[in-house]
Amino acid sequence: MGDRTVSFEGIGTHWVIDTAKPIGPAVRAEILDCVESFDRRWSRFRPDSLVTRIARGEVDQMVLPDEDIALFELYDRLSDLTHGAVDPLVGAQLEHWGYDASYSLRPKPGRPPRDQSWETALVRQGGQLQVKQPVTIDFGAAGKGFLVDRIAAILAKAGHADVLVDGSGDMRRSGSGTTRVGLEHPFAERSVIGVADLGVNALCASATNRRAWGDGLHHVLDARSGDPVRKVVATWVTAASATVADGLATALFFVPAAQLRPHFDFEAVRMFVDGTAERTTNFPGTLFT
Repeated sequence: MGDRTVSFEGIGTHWVIDTAKPIGPAVRAEILDCVESFDRRWSRFRPDSLVTRIARGEVDQMVLPDEDIALFELYDRLSDLTHGAVDPLVGAQLEHWGYDASYSLRPKPGRPPRDQSWETALVRQGGQLQVKQPVTIDFGAAGKGFLVDRIAAILAKAGHADVLVDGSGDMRRSGSGTTRVGLEHPFAERSVIGVADLGVNALCASATNRRAWGDGLHHVLDARSGDPVRKVVATWVTAASATVADGLATALFFVPAAQLRPHFDFEAVRMFVDGTAERTTNFPGTLFT
């Protein structure tokens, strides 16, 4: 026996998986193990994670799991295309503003720290990773989308052709038809600025009203300065993979879609602090006026 809808908590968020045929217990166990394994490696909120051990200076080199190499490669590209604004070493800066392992939400005095850049502090050759100094890694820009793809791959391998994997709004869909998804208004709870028609694709979003606290503080930081972004307040991206869609949803806070177009195949919507929004020509949906 199995369930067509499976929900669970993982990496600090709520997950829902809908399938056309029941998910058996073995597949469900594989999914939960995948989520736990990712969290054990890349969470900065667990004292036993690889990220925490790197920050404590306990790891100077390692061999990356094969599946994680694509995540590192994406961050290499995003860091380059945003001139360092997207950088997974933003973790120490998030902790400075209070988004730390204990969720204190209490900023520290002074300016946020700036670790070495992603390219110099962590030197990677293929799957070989050298840690040049203790740093605090945060894969929040693309990690959830990456895990969406990993879960979708497990389901596809098990023969599930009609699937919707939803990690609290970061989702990937396969099968016939489309699913209509509201684009949540960052200024008005329970309102939307439009809808996306999700077919065989991924849709990921990022917004400054999510994980916000204090006086203008939120989780989307410019790693070059350590300051929260101010101009763009929300982004939505559709792409073939949730990893790419999630990463680009963060990159679009810093650079326009046209700057990313030569490197990725995607469609997007950006909303600005003045309430205006822009969309790429072929975004699969509608914005409300």
